[in-house]
Amino acid sequence: MLVRRHLLLAAGAVVAAGVLSPLPLMAQEVVKIGLVVPMTGGQASTGIQINNAVKLYMQQHGDTVAGKKVEVILKDDATVPDNTKRLAQELIVNDKVAVIAGMGVTPAAFAVAPLATQAKVPEVVMAAGTSIITERSPYIVRTSFTLAQSSTIIADWAVKNGIKKVATLTSDYAPGNDALNFFKEHFIAGGGTIVEEVKTPLANPDFAPFLQRMKDAKPDAMFVFVPAGQGGNFMKQYAERGLDKAGIKVIGPGDVTDDDVLKDMGDAVLGTVTAHIYSAAHPSAMNKEFVAAYKKAYNQRPGFMAVGGYDGINLIYEALKKTGGKTDGDSLIEAMKGMKWESPRGPISIDPETRDIVQNVYVRKVEKVDGELYNVEFATFEAVKDSGKTKK
Repeated sequence: MLVRRHLLLAAGAVVAAGVLSPLPLMAQEVVKIGLVVPMTGGQASTGIQINNAVKLYMQQHGDTVAGKKVEVILKDDATVPDNTKRLAQELIVNDKVAVIAGMGVTPAAFAVAPLATQAKVPEVVMAAGTSIITERSPYIVRTSFTLAQSSTIIADWAVKNGIKKVATLTSDYAPGNDALNFFKEHFIAGGGTIVEEVKTPLANPDFAPFLQRMKDAKPDAMFVFVPAGQGGNFMKQYAERGLDKAGIKVIGPGDVTDDDVLKDMGDAVLGTVTAHIYSAAHPSAMNKEFVAAYKKAYNQRPGFMAVGGYDGINLIYEALKKTGGKTDGDSLIEAMKGMKWESPRGPISIDPETRDIVQNVYVRKVEKVDGELYNVEFATFEAVKDSGKTKK
């Protein structure tokens, strides 16, 4: 009887402990974020930068927000949209993620859009840059950029700075077409002429034969858009073909001189003028701290994809704070609309109407700073919205 009484008392203590003490973390107390990016293949630098930046942010800010533990599940789609869609579906159905993030290229963002709508799961685009992406689902928010933001500004700069004849070389997919169309519209309206127009394949392009056509056309400059990661190969072949010695300068959006690969491009890239949303040389105190922390963690310089990832995870954290930890898609999206904050790139916000990013665009020239190549900013266009939305 005494033994039985002790057992009953012990059982009661366990029940009481269960009622009065916090239970181990249950599924609903963990906020899962599916991060789908290319970690292998030609666009691997995009995924590596974004993943690095997300990890850095979480190291700095902790993995708990609004009383909930944040867990990031990394998936490599190798820049294959079918993979992106399958992985996103598995993350939504099996892992019950609250947010899908990443999207290294536009076709990947497009592939996930209907899943985001159907499941009412926010899709935070940290990389892809085609204007119409946010129109594909009411659950898409972007923290990267659009090609329209930078391509229009470099076109206006070119015509104001005596560039009259331009040859264009752009990757043949949606962002490349956006870059080309918005550049041409502004450049021609300003009195410029396109003397040659080339589109290169997205996967494993050999630029050499196209560059010969550029050289033969004898333009004042080349307008170039290639996705982040391909700029190094482009500049190598540009120098090998002697376009730098022929006096044909490179202009374009900043993807071609991404900080991730710029330092290894060689002196042929000196003087390249681009318009873009971020440079590792951006002179703000916040950016200096960000660059130092990123270099310390990964022994390399952050590029604009890293900033897209850093700001993307910040947006998710701040939305969770605003909702008090509520993770349903409608609450999170509503919290994200109109949000404003200071980024390593400068002041940014989420347009409440389009759910797209509003940010400064900087005109930069490649120069040597302490013996290293950097995109040095010399003009700022403040609070630039995506002009592509009104064109659709």
